[in-house]
Amino acid sequence: MTGRAGTAAGSRAVGARMRIEIALVYLALVVLAVGMLVPFAWMASASLQMDKDVFRFPFQWIPRLPRWRNFLLIWQRVPFLTFFLNTTKLTLIITALQLLTSSLAAYAFARLEFKGRDVIFLGYVATIAIPWQVYMVPQFIMMRTLGLNNTHLALVILQAFTAFGVFLMRQFFIGIPKELSDAARIDGLGEYRIYAQIMLPLSKPALATLTIFTFVAVWNDFMGPLIYLNSERLKTIQLGLRMFIAQYSAEYSLIMAASLVSLVPVLVLFLFLQRFFIEGVASSGVKG
Repeated sequence: MTGRAGTAAGSRAVGARMRIEIALVYLALVVLAVGMLVPFAWMASASLQMDKDVFRFPFQWIPRLPRWRNFLLIWQRVPFLTFFLNTTKLTLIITALQLLTSSLAAYAFARLEFKGRDVIFLGYVATIAIPWQVYMVPQFIMMRTLGLNNTHLALVILQAFTAFGVFLMRQFFIGIPKELSDAARIDGLGEYRIYAQIMLPLSKPALATLTIFTFVAVWNDFMGPLIYLNSERLKTIQLGLRMFIAQYSAEYSLIMAASLVSLVPVLVLFLFLQRFFIEGVASSGVKG
């Protein structure tokens, strides 16, 4: 009896220690989450205040008289709508192209047998390790030679393919049972129909993950548009923010309002696809 009592007491002690450890982990995560959200909360609050109140101490987190007019002024001071539409166009086109090209290439590397497949795949994925600054100048010279400088087409062509997207999609395709593809071939389906009717519908988590990564990267891209776009009518929202800050550097409330508006599409997309995003990262990272 004494031995059983000691075992039960030991089990309770272990259980209590585990609960304490889990509670500490959650507490640390909450602290980190709050620390990351505070700057965004400050930005949202500052966007609704007057310039003289932005750096008031102590800071007034909830403005007594929210200045919603700030969100109207940012569209009037600079052609913010043009920048917004340009960014939306580029982001949607490039995201769609990356989903198409990455999934097609990934299907070939994951399901088709051809000579040198693995070597080609390793060489292609290895380009991820090469910094963009290394080939930035040759790319610009190539686009200028083709007469695509100061056009959106240059950015579309350069960002329509991604080694990271191919790697992500291939890792997910490998986890799909080959028996499904083999059965489809027996039924007479070609490779394109297998890709479109079987592989893609089963790859929603990976597609959502790649969509979020691509959308965020293109939406927040600054160096690409800065290098290739000169005309104001072609500039993107990141260049527009830079222009806005240069012209109204002292009007912090308007700068915060413009920055907040630029975050809304990314935030909405992530909230809409977060379930698939988490599943896609987990499954793509452990298979293959």
